[in-house]
Amino acid sequence: MEDLVCKYRYRVISLALFFVLNTTTFAQTSIKGNVATALIGIPNFGFETNLGRKTTFQLDVTASFWTIKGVPYKFALLFPEFRYYTRRSGNGFFVGAHVGGGRYKLQKWNHDVSGDYQDGYSVFYGISLGYQFEISNRINLELFIGGGNQQGYYKAYSLKTGERTDGATDFNKSGEFLPYRGGLMLVYKLGR
Repeated sequence: MEDLVCKYRYRVISLALFFVLNTTTFAQTSIKGNVATALIGIPNFGFETNLGRKTTFQLDVTASFWTIKGVPYKFALLFPEFRYYTRRSGNGFFVGAHVGGGRYKLQKWNHDVSGDYQDGYSVFYGISLGYQFEISNRINLELFIGGGNQQGYYKAYSLKTGERTDGATDFNKSGEFLPYRGGLMLVYKLGR
């Protein structure tokens, strides 16, 4: 599993750099930081670039590196998203469609009594809704929320012994519809 994550990590980073470097010369590109998640110590950064007059492509990553009282709350999430704005790109109301992925080692909300944690990965697909407020020529604020279906593949381990506790031979699987992203992004436009 770790080899697979490492193998694709460099491809995703290369793809992101390709978009940033190639789109800044012919399109409006913005970089973003989530103020809301930063306040709780979870960085969320992204970039968005114009595809057309009302359409954009965004790529963002969120990560948590926390262990609290011996319980891991570690994850990394990556979301490529296509967005449609009702006014013009990067301004006003938008709806976005995304497919994302994540790697995690954390204790699920309903497992705190069991003393177990889960180690696995997830695939997400859903929509985002939001609004970008133009503050100045280069600065915007973006309020957004997103959710959809999450499909998780994980193994459960004991916090005390580190031994596998779920009895499965391969991965456990779970899926649900839920909100899984949102916040207040500070947006900086790179060029015009």
